[in-house]
Amino acid sequence: MAGRKEIPDSAIELVAKHINTRSNKNYGIPIIGHEENIETPQIFEITPFDQIDDSDRRFYAIDGSYNSEQFYNGLSVGIYAAGYICFHRGKQLRMNLLDDPVILGQAYYPENILITHQDHLVAIYEELLTLEPVKRLLNFWSDSPANIFSYNKEQVCINLSTLLGFCQEILEIALILEVADRSDTTVGDFILRDGTLRPLQVKQSYLVKLGKYVHEKDVKLVAITKQSPIKMELAYTFKQIDSYLQDQLKHKYPFMAEDPKRKKLCCWFEVSSPVLKAAYQGDMFVKKAIRGGRGFGLFMAARLDYVEKLQNYDWVIADVNIFDAIPEIADDVIERDQATLSLIFKELTRLTQEHYILGYPYPLAEVHNFISLKKNFKEEIIARLKYSLYRDQRMDHVDIENLFIDTHERF
Repeated sequence: MAGRKEIPDSAIELVAKHINTRSNKNYGIPIIGHEENIETPQIFEITPFDQIDDSDRRFYAIDGSYNSEQFYNGLSVGIYAAGYICFHRGKQLRMNLLDDPVILGQAYYPENILITHQDHLVAIYEELLTLEPVKRLLNFWSDSPANIFSYNKEQVCINLSTLLGFCQEILEIALILEVADRSDTTVGDFILRDGTLRPLQVKQSYLVKLGKYVHEKDVKLVAITKQSPIKMELAYTFKQIDSYLQDQLKHKYPFMAEDPKRKKLCCWFEVSSPVLKAAYQGDMFVKKAIRGGRGFGLFMAARLDYVEKLQNYDWVIADVNIFDAIPEIADDVIERDQATLSLIFKELTRLTQEHYILGYPYPLAEVHNFISLKKNFKEEIIARLKYSLYRDQRMDHVDIENLFIDTHERF
């Protein structure tokens, strides 16, 4: 194409070299685990497939999304959302009061979605604080937003993208409290969140209070992601462990399962500080503490199912509530609760054997589909706006169409 400047080969080669170097680091993690050292592989047999729905625990999953679109006439539309779903004995339960036979999850959306000037950004921010889950969260923390949030209103409202990301994150955190306080949530239930337990938007002391509260209700809270810089740092380690499990240990492990296809070994281990420091380059994410860091999580690497020839794909990074992992951390006692950690990862294998997304908890995949503001967001918004302008505002068809002409497509 005339005038096009291609990316130099040298730039591509630098990226390739960086990826190769990081994904072949050897941190000296042994492939044969030691029970007394949970920074080494803790290996166990997957929950039998015919028993995955036999638990009486409820498995909640929380996720959020945001999207925006700017039109050539200076009009912008932006929206965020967050919600949750729940599965019990393999079946999705209704979380809302709707009569809809398909929509079973609980979701929250704002009313203010129009942006034409700065005041509208402020209106979106202020509306967030009035949403019921967020109001309950602020009451729980018993402090002002100025003290709770890491950034002030002016910083958050600097642009639409920053604002929407902030709103989504705060609403998701609020839903952790809402789910934990539901009357039908009981001891031993799980709350899963996509990502981590270390959001940047809230100061650590407030998040720690939330983590401690959920732990004291004996509800397990785990954030899970397949996308993390930790995975690149541990790529070599994952490959070595996978090879050992599949090529050696599998042939001599005392499986309870009799079907060879169901003989699967799972694994988890705590991510060591050297790995965290390399992955996050000195960021406060690396601190395994409830002071001086971020949030209230403890990073674990886990393989909860196995897909032939896709080893690295199978591994997830789990951010476990640090109070579940280290119950006495508030008193500076750092002993890990290995029994609870083992239970958490064993229970998660009930959720990771769905054929369409092996190795990843299906409630998180389902809640993502439920709450995600899809790629056709622009088309849907335009269609609904046009309809409302015609039906409710009685605008002329030509005037409506002229509002949404895309000049870039015309010229």
